[in-house]
Amino acid sequence: MKFTSYWHDTAAPFAHGRADPVEGKVDVAVIGGGFTGLNAARKLAKEGVSVAVLEAREVGSGGSGRNGGHLNNGVAHGYAEAKAHLGAERAHALYRAYDRSIDMIEDVIADEGIECDFRRAGKLKLASKASHVAGLRANFELIHREVDADTRWLEKSDLKDEVGAAGFHGGMLYEKAAMMHMGRYVAGLAEAAHRHGALIWEHAPVEARLRTATGWELQTPKGRIRADRVILATGAYTGQVARAPFGWFRRRIISVGSFIIATRPLDHDEVAATMPGNRTCVTSMNIGNYFRLSPDNRLIFGGRARFSAVSDQRSDAKSGEVLRESLARTFPHLADIGIDYCWGGLVGMTKDRYPRAGMHDGILYAMGYSGHGAQMSTLLGQSLADMAMGRMDTNPLAGMAWPAIPAHSGKPWFLPLVGLWFGMKDRLS
Repeated sequence: MKFTSYWHDTAAPFAHGRADPVEGKVDVAVIGGGFTGLNAARKLAKEGVSVAVLEAREVGSGGSGRNGGHLNNGVAHGYAEAKAHLGAERAHALYRAYDRSIDMIEDVIADEGIECDFRRAGKLKLASKASHVAGLRANFELIHREVDADTRWLEKSDLKDEVGAAGFHGGMLYEKAAMMHMGRYVAGLAEAAHRHGALIWEHAPVEARLRTATGWELQTPKGRIRADRVILATGAYTGQVARAPFGWFRRRIISVGSFIIATRPLDHDEVAATMPGNRTCVTSMNIGNYFRLSPDNRLIFGGRARFSAVSDQRSDAKSGEVLRESLARTFPHLADIGIDYCWGGLVGMTKDRYPRAGMHDGILYAMGYSGHGAQMSTLLGQSLADMAMGRMDTNPLAGMAWPAIPAHSGKPWFLPLVGLWFGMKDRLS
């Protein structure tokens, strides 16, 4: 078993990271080489704006290469909850923004010739308990009526053609949702940004920033670069931006581990018995699971196996054992299947689980995707590029207040308590 991301291991790495020192002057410096930062850089470079990307490790090494491979439309919460919290107009606009981002991903892939197995698979939200059916169905009826006609309700009897598991009681199908190979997409974005003229430095973590008379100076171990504007696209890894004064963001982002395993490739009969619908799936539990087939027919199975803010081999291995047990309960016929990959990554959560994008103290930012970053980040990357060029009308999150999380300074000491709370809710639901 490899303790590395399947997406990283099965994609050609970006080959054009700069070997020269970080130096010079650009119009825009982007901190973070994931989906958000790379699409911002791609857009800016296409527009003739000089842009540099500073990535602390390798392109896609953060959440963009450490996720479950889903591009699910719709908000993470129930739509009724989003309306109550944000108001009907904002909730509707946010829902549409997720749709637009998946459309944009599809367009970028076509425009840039990125081979990443993109497919409009559809997403199933599965009722894990009979008691969850009524709430899930009510959410479906509201969404179908108000914001997304491309949805369907599936009764328990309908699921036999979708998922080879007897433990689900119905489900909502989002037909616009998609899937792709995340490692190939992020490498393709980097190649496209480079091809259009973006300068990309890997292993160049930003250690300090200094405001100058005309903009900013960013310090890395490889040197310094000056920029008129700065985009911060570090997401859950913002807390690891060493010594740089980004505490305002750290107080608003909770980094939570999400863990994933991938089986050996399934044969034809195993695919038919496990995922005959070949969609992305997510369960209705608070501490639930998500799963899909990979392009080479592995079952990729993930979830919040442990409420931890650490993702390293030791933590991932512990979480992998929890996920193996969950996989066996969900698909008993795969209880003894070989596991080829086990990995984890950090998800940047906000207190209310809605993303944020805007400007603070002269820094443009987008983060807090709360588990929906793979789909929303491409759109927000382009919005950040627009804002850097003075176009302020394409940010779907403009004007959303973002209060700090009480007693939080970047290290989420309260995660075990959150896990206990959600576990209790799951037991009582």
